[in-house]
Amino acid sequence: MIKKLKKALYAWVSAKYMDGCSNYNPVDVRRGARSKAQARATFNKNNVPHAKGLIFLNPWTAHKFAKEHGFPLVIKPNVSGFSRGSHFPITNYKELWKAALWVKVWWPTSVIEQYLLGANYRVLATPDEIVSVIRRYPPFVDGNGTDSIGALIDSENAIREEMNLFPVIYPIRKSPDVTAYLNKQALDFTSVPADGDRIYLFNRVALAPGGIVETIDQSTIPAKNIELFKNVVSMFDANLLGIDVIFEHGIEQETDTQKCIFLEVNSRPYIKMHKVPRYGTTDNLDEFFERMDALAIPDTDTF
Repeated sequence: MIKKLKKALYAWVSAKYMDGCSNYNPVDVRRGARSKAQARATFNKNNVPHAKGLIFLNPWTAHKFAKEHGFPLVIKPNVSGFSRGSHFPITNYKELWKAALWVKVWWPTSVIEQYLLGANYRVLATPDEIVSVIRRYPPFVDGNGTDSIGALIDSENAIREEMNLFPVIYPIRKSPDVTAYLNKQALDFTSVPADGDRIYLFNRVALAPGGIVETIDQSTIPAKNIELFKNVVSMFDANLLGIDVIFEHGIEQETDTQKCIFLEVNSRPYIKMHKVPRYGTTDNLDEFFERMDALAIPDTDTF
């Protein structure tokens, strides 16, 4: 009875929250890669560059971590997806306490980690190949010296609609959060940025606030980096993973020539966002997923 109830609950969660997510890993792999702590332990065991961090229940633990390691930091639920409940980059104690309290809405145990201000990527990989690589940006607009930020947002949303990016990629909303973020930069929706000035509208690299996706040409990625990504998938005995990683200067440089941190792995990565980039060439993934669909994966309906 309990087993049937768990399957029913997992089916409901999958339908409501995981539309567009792949399901190509057996349950033991998914369980072994489910939490950020598990990923960090595997990275540490295999000498994969990753951030120092810890699990906390009491926000005072997060405060002590910040005192020891400094800022910037990230706080996120120990189990989550789509960046739900994540707060980054945290640059002061006021932001830390706010994040440490609000994160509990998503999961009882939480993660605090060092954060790297750099280029944020999702690498979709198998043990044998790199399927697709995207760079993810917070929402932004580029100034032209004439239009206000509000008008630039309207133009950007019109372009996204014309490109048929919705509903995977979201429109940029003139929300209170965006207003507050602009105010921190002494800007508002009536401000007119100079030609070529890039104005970031939010801090989080996520789709919901209007984040931007760019596909990366795999021929620009060094062989050493590609081999590391494939090895990471093998470390988790997975068929397919979405690997989240930040490079200080970019994925086009080898990992040992710059700061680099692997954040986490996603055993049910959201693959739709690889198909609707705002920038770059759309990867044709149909043949790959036809091959993956032919795999016999046990316990896909078990959490």
